[in-house]
Amino acid sequence: MTDTSNNTSSAPSPAQDASFKDAKILIVDDNEQNTELLQAYLDALPCEIQTAGNGIDALEAVQKDQPDLILLDIMMPRMSGYEVCEKLKADRRTKDIPIVMVTALNEVGDVERGVEAGTDEFLSKPFNKLELLTRVRSLLKMRLLKKELEGLTEDPDAECERRQHLDDQTSPGG
Repeated sequence: MTDTSNNTSSAPSPAQDASFKDAKILIVDDNEQNTELLQAYLDALPCEIQTAGNGIDALEAVQKDQPDLILLDIMMPRMSGYEVCEKLKADRRTKDIPIVMVTALNEVGDVERGVEAGTDEFLSKPFNKLELLTRVRSLLKMRLLKKELEGLTEDPDAECERRQHLDDQTSPGG
């Protein structure tokens, strides 16, 4: 894979990325150089990075420790990225994990097939570092906000108590 990054700053302030400190990203690619380049680019984010070398290993990794985002190659041995995406999106436990297909395939039919499989984004190789990080940040923000919202709706009484406690602390005379 070719590094097509430019010298444009790709790093927002550390405070902006601080919310990603508990986030997990899974990189799935059978080409070690591609995996290493993605890891190097993602070093700008305070995330835990996991890798898998093929589709079968990716599915196993997701079942063991669910990531918050998956960067998924399409052309891989044992199981294609399309198949991995379809399986993850068909499972209620994993359907909300954002998937970015990162691939050398860039024909309209390839993009259509990726969308049909359920991908959230499609990034063609060689990719630009700024574009990659922008998409990853955006999808991670949405994923983490959704998880936070789900946590609040799972226990609405606890959320009401938390808000009441905050109101009591911030109100005049409180």
